[in-house]
Amino acid sequence: MAILVGAHAPDFTLRGWHAQHVSEFTLSEQLGHPVVLAFYPTDEGVVCTRQLCSYSDDLSDARLRGATLWGISPQSVESHSTFARGHELQMPLLSDQTKDVAREYGILGPLGLRRSVFVIDANGVVAWRRITTLGVTFPTVAEVRTAVSECAVSA
Repeated sequence: MAILVGAHAPDFTLRGWHAQHVSEFTLSEQLGHPVVLAFYPTDEGVVCTRQLCSYSDDLSDARLRGATLWGISPQSVESHSTFARGHELQMPLLSDQTKDVAREYGILGPLGLRRSVFVIDANGVVAWRRITTLGVTFPTVAEVRTAVSECAVSA
């Protein structure tokens, strides 16, 4: 079952690619400001590419009111590196190859990871979530921006 709004977000540490470097990213180290977790099924998928490019182009830190945006999928850091460089993605892409984080968030379906976005508030609580039933849609930039704004106001 997926993590519900109001629940404490499961902590994790994943390796990822950002700004031409491999680093480790730990959710609990982000306490104090909101974090947007954008889970997507695969690098270079048509819908995934459209989603991540729209988020990278339109969800800068200024527009997210200081929130951090992370993309998370089961591909390797090497795959993320190629994907990020090829599409000039500005956010970190984290590798959940074991799918343990996706499992903790309750978004593994019979066909794999379900495209999902979670907004985690400054206290580590799930403030908003969207889990798609079909892999061809994703939350829009406007929806994510509104969720982050409401999260910042309620903090």
